[in-house]
Amino acid sequence: MFIELLIFGGAVTLWQGLKGTSAHPIMSEPTKHATQVFKDLKTAIFGDERQQMQSNLNSERKSEIGTRKNKENQKIILAAGATGLAIFGTVSPFFYLVGSGAVIYLGRHVLKMIYQDFKQNHFITVHLISAILMFGMIATGQLVLATLAGLIGGFLVKLIKQVEDNSQQQLINVFSGHPRHVWLEKDGVELEIAFETLQKGDIIVVHAGEIIPADGVIHLGSASIDQRILTGESQPIEKIIGDQVFAATLVLTGRIRILVTTAGEETLAANIGQVLNNTQNYKDTLMLRGKKIADGLLPIELGIGATTYLLFGAVPAIATLWSGLGYRMIILGPISVLNYLQILSRQGILVKDGRILESLRQVDTVVFDKTGTLTLEQPTVGKIHRCADYNEREILYYAASAEYRQTHPIAKAILDAARDQQIQLDVPETTYCEVGYGLKICLSQKTVLVGSMRFIQREGIVLSQFLEQLQQQAEEFGHSLLYVSIDQAVVGVLEIEPTLRPEAAELIKQLHQRNITTYIISGDHEQPTRNIAQQLGIQHYFAETLPEHKANLINQLKDEGRFVCFIGDGINDAIALKASQISISLKGASSAATDTAQIIFMDGTLAPLSYLFKIVDEFENTMKNNFLLSVVPGVLNVSGVYLLNFSISTSMGLFYMGTIAGLVSAILPLLKH
Repeated sequence: MFIELLIFGGAVTLWQGLKGTSAHPIMSEPTKHATQVFKDLKTAIFGDERQQMQSNLNSERKSEIGTRKNKENQKIILAAGATGLAIFGTVSPFFYLVGSGAVIYLGRHVLKMIYQDFKQNHFITVHLISAILMFGMIATGQLVLATLAGLIGGFLVKLIKQVEDNSQQQLINVFSGHPRHVWLEKDGVELEIAFETLQKGDIIVVHAGEIIPADGVIHLGSASIDQRILTGESQPIEKIIGDQVFAATLVLTGRIRILVTTAGEETLAANIGQVLNNTQNYKDTLMLRGKKIADGLLPIELGIGATTYLLFGAVPAIATLWSGLGYRMIILGPISVLNYLQILSRQGILVKDGRILESLRQVDTVVFDKTGTLTLEQPTVGKIHRCADYNEREILYYAASAEYRQTHPIAKAILDAARDQQIQLDVPETTYCEVGYGLKICLSQKTVLVGSMRFIQREGIVLSQFLEQLQQQAEEFGHSLLYVSIDQAVVGVLEIEPTLRPEAAELIKQLHQRNITTYIISGDHEQPTRNIAQQLGIQHYFAETLPEHKANLINQLKDEGRFVCFIGDGINDAIALKASQISISLKGASSAATDTAQIIFMDGTLAPLSYLFKIVDEFENTMKNNFLLSVVPGVLNVSGVYLLNFSISTSMGLFYMGTIAGLVSAILPLLKH
């Protein structure tokens, strides 16, 4: 493997290290600037910050990392000792012999892995190259270089593991920040307790500038809360008594008492963190792919080495084996995917399946589930139709006064329209609400009815032929009508239209620029579905489709050879989500752990889609760079051996330079974003 080649078995293999390690949350701030990653790299080997981070892990994880780090440190010490013996070996055969034994001892893992490979009928592997290099350098008198490789490689192992551990941890930390201690209110007294002892039913006090440690409901007080860690929304949310709050979010202003509903590993943030932890399993796939690339290039590398040995001798042949063709993909791929998942998470895009980073580029068809995916929950007041001597402003005044203090979407739309026209509203003297139908109020000694056609008719008001035709036309276009009656006579009608998402039109345009075909699959009638498709420039639509038939249409598109991305809002779309190759949910953070979609937009809007495609393009370019950095240094090395008489030390230096360049390439996206 790559790491054995670096240190001739002087440290635990990267394959074992990566497969055997999983990330767990640690205490941190809810967000961390990307440049902190670079700072962590500088302190990776001797820094105190890493020790502080490690001390915050749970005991099982701490023990696991501690054991691994002790082994790494021991092997660095052994490699340093072997280097000293090798230096003395230049003047004494005895020390050369002892130093050779030390190198072979450090490389015993390589020999064990070769034995395991042979048992599985794998005869040409990276372990074989490692063994050839180890014994070849000893046999050709290059013991000092062999031990230096072990020493340098030992430090690189620590650095690489630090980079990967940090990438894993920062990915989880996006959603797992919590304070070490919390303030518990008990019998009117505030007590400081450990975070781990917090339980459901406790009442905690959180002040401005503090992280909310658990999910709960505000029991007393109000606050402005930054929820971008869960939703990606930069605008703070005002919360009052009875509102729900979530762990890992930040109180900007105010002071609140929270009744804890879930704590610890049961919180929304912890569940999302676990989702991301599971996503990291994709790195194993990338490591296998990297190993396959490296193994596929091994016959070429061995062939070059054998040819060089026949033409020029053992030392140049060993130098060519330091090419390491493709080896770096084993580590660069996993580190890159973890970093890009972290970037997306910080932007409110939760990727539950890491394969998406590769497969999203194959999408040629995007299907929007129902018109509601492309429209906002709150509609818009369109035309105001006059039916008497009242003007449009007066009709809106009575409608908005009736809807005063109502909170449903249509009421909000009417109140917003009145606010836009700077209409001063009056509070009704009396209000009677019939849920699902309308409102009856008394205002300025007038009886005002505001509601649906059915509500108006139930009150004994006869509609004119004009109003009946208006109702029919509105239904055809997917609009609804709100009737305003004063003293038993309809004076006006408000036409309520769906509100297109502000980002939808530009997003559809961007999809078409990528040569992606767009569809709507809707349960709505033909006309309203067609209207929205035409307004947004969506090319195809299916109307009046039952939820259970949506999956059939997805499968039909797949049978035509299309690669389908399905975007829904999480309502009645589970089957269609599973049927598509890629699925995106707009349901938001509240259901992130249970949603069947592979990608969740935490803010519940379509806006992150264009950013997602942009990041996927960047990921593709980064992986191409990783491949080049895994192959080009090796090609340069072989060329240098043949054309410039590269020595083993020069080949080693080029190898390590390529490794460091690859690590820089893998972490650059974090610094960029």
